[in-house]
Amino acid sequence: MNASYQDQGLSSERSALFTSILDRMAAKVAEDEPTLGVEFPQITAPDGKWVLLPASLSAGYSGSAWSHGNWFCGFWVGLLLTSYLHTGEDKYLSWARERMRLVAQRAQDPNTHDIGFIFDSSAVPGYEITRDPWYAQIAMEAADKLRARLVTTRSGAYLASWGPLDDPRGRSASAIDTMANLSLLYWAANHSGDGSYRLAAEAHSVMTAKAFIRPDDSTYHAVEYDVTIGVRRRGYTFQGAFDESAWSRGQAWAVYGYVNTARETGKRVWLDLAGRLTAYYLRRLDGRPVPPWDFDATGADAEIKDTAAAAVMASALIEMGRLHPDPADAVRWREHGLAMLEALCRDEFAYEPAQRGLLRNSCYSKPHNEGVDGATMFGDFFFAEALSRVMLPGRLRPDTQCVSLA
Repeated sequence: MNASYQDQGLSSERSALFTSILDRMAAKVAEDEPTLGVEFPQITAPDGKWVLLPASLSAGYSGSAWSHGNWFCGFWVGLLLTSYLHTGEDKYLSWARERMRLVAQRAQDPNTHDIGFIFDSSAVPGYEITRDPWYAQIAMEAADKLRARLVTTRSGAYLASWGPLDDPRGRSASAIDTMANLSLLYWAANHSGDGSYRLAAEAHSVMTAKAFIRPDDSTYHAVEYDVTIGVRRRGYTFQGAFDESAWSRGQAWAVYGYVNTARETGKRVWLDLAGRLTAYYLRRLDGRPVPPWDFDATGADAEIKDTAAAAVMASALIEMGRLHPDPADAVRWREHGLAMLEALCRDEFAYEPAQRGLLRNSCYSKPHNEGVDGATMFGDFFFAEALSRVMLPGRLRPDTQCVSLA
């Protein structure tokens, strides 16, 4: 076992388990890549096969209905890059570059916050791994579109999540998922030296803390703002059980975003907030390794799990442990993350050939009965990211450290 893993407190058993999972991940990715054509995996169907979408499918309104488009496409590039880092085989890097050519067109999409997800998982690690300025140029174009979604009000500014900004529905709406999209803006600030990207991201973090977090430290999925004065008009959900429920993946998005905000601003207040949000998650988890899709779901719905939420939270907690200035808290948060990751590897990994995704029991959207009890592309990516934080430290994601967090 690598001595650096020992220094991080990783047991030989966990190291062997995580290595074997990365081996199988790389094998499954290599098996699937030639079968995809020019489309990208989204979710798995009941028979275990990937449902595919073109990268060009943009977000927008169809009448009163909102469609997110293909916000999954960058995650497949991220899996290819992780497989390259783990195996050292150039075929994964070549596949990633060809896939990036298909994804690159979305860098000009003005209609969605998910442009952060798309390019922080693809172009950003592509650049960090290869140092090819082509990847960086694409990521910067996308960051410009995301920053342009900033809506300023009398009491602060936030990033509108969905739709054209000249549509009042889109301009007033923001989602907790946006916290996890901020990573692209933080990268852009570091890469370009233009602090306005970081200022936009932290401004959104401030507004989200005021408008999304309930007194018990649970979070709304979405908020409709008064666009003039910047206060919440209502909190609601698209993917949770009901408007006041605690959608588990939304809680994980919030923790993930505030951990990143703490790292990139050097402000301990954001790390402490991430800790509070995690404490709520752990209370509701009640010892289970994987949360229900919504902590307030009832009846048979309460038995539906979301491994994607667990993967996002595991990645966030491993990073929180790396950043935390208090040694005891650092060990505690890291161990929570490692335990979640280990449980996903042991109990939820899809070894059976018919299941093409990595994690079973992900839940894209129970209210829409879409992607329930299968794999999701985003769940698989954040699972791979969590593994890379442990087994490939500093290679998929730079191990930047803010010394001012103490």
